Amino acid sequence: MSKHLEHEMDKLRKKLLSLTGMVEDGLYKAMKSFETRNKVLAKEVFELDHLIDEVEVEVEEDCLKIFALHQPVAIDLRYLVGALKMNNDLERIGDLSVNIAERGYYLTKRPEIEAPFDFKTMAEKTHSMLKRAIDALIDMDVEAAQQIILDDQEVDAINKAMYKKVFSRIKEKPDDVECLVQYLAISRCLERIADYTTNIAEDVIYMVNGKIVRHDPDFQAWENE
Repeated sequence: MSKHLEHEMDKLRKKLLSLTGMVEDGLYKAMKSFETRNKVLAKEVFELDHLIDEVEVEVEEDCLKIFALHQPVAIDLRYLVGALKMNNDLERIGDLSVNIAERGYYLTKRPEIEAPFDFKTMAEKTHSMLKRAIDALIDMDVEAAQQIILDDQEVDAINKAMYKKVFSRIKEKPDDVECLVQYLAISRCLERIADYTTNIAEDVIYMVNGKIVRHDPDFQAWENE
């Protein structure tokens, strides 16, 4: 690897890790703003999203510039491909965090109702997945990435159970339907964030060993053990 390519790759890694930190911070603040009905935190999520969008564009431009000028191969090529895909997923997580904050902001204007599902547990599991995916990226840890993919099943199960609870609560208390629909949407946002985090974990595996596990039958068999 030339010194110039090495320098550009180092800059890209730092920028990508900076983006992951901002996205994780946005998700944490979105969850806390909803949980504590904190309008100030919600507004911070909105402001942070603009910065996330800017850095996402910069990462994409940096990747394309390296492709064009250096024609990387082997692990550098895999890192760039993975970074481009990961970059998009991180931006989507940022958007979903805004969605959570917006719905939480809406609920602060309504009378408080009993949550129809265990939001805190679902939020903590989702946030833990994202944090560990970032750690896996930093350490290039395949085993940690594999575990994150397995953990996505837990979040999916909570989301499915939540649907039944919300619809049951709507029947019991139809006057609360507007607020309950917001809870429904928030649960869906968390489930989607877990899905995007799973994509990031899959990209880490690809970066390390070049293996695409998304549709790999051997990996799917291991996943369902």
